[in-house]
Amino acid sequence: MNKGELVASIAKAGVMTKVQAERVLNNILGNMSNAMEKGERVTIVGFGSFRVVERATQKGRNPQTGQAIEIPAHNVVKFRPGKKLYSRVQ
Repeated sequence: MNKGELVASIAKAGVMTKVQAERVLNNILGNMSNAMEKGERVTIVGFGSFRVVERATQKGRNPQTGQAIEIPAHNVVKFRPGKKLYSRVQ
């Protein structure tokens, strides 16, 4: 499912236009992004939780040249599914 299909599904279930559904979805995703940017964990009961963790500096290789490179430390988003979601996809 892509964003367009999700918007259409929300519009149909919520009896609203696609424009209104997209606005709702964008607000939700924006609020989640802002919270994670501040370092907060976002938990949706029954679905899962998102959190930001820092990845340490790593050694890697350039696949074209084989030369060793250093991958700098950076933040990544981790997702952990909730019990309900986990049991549905098993």
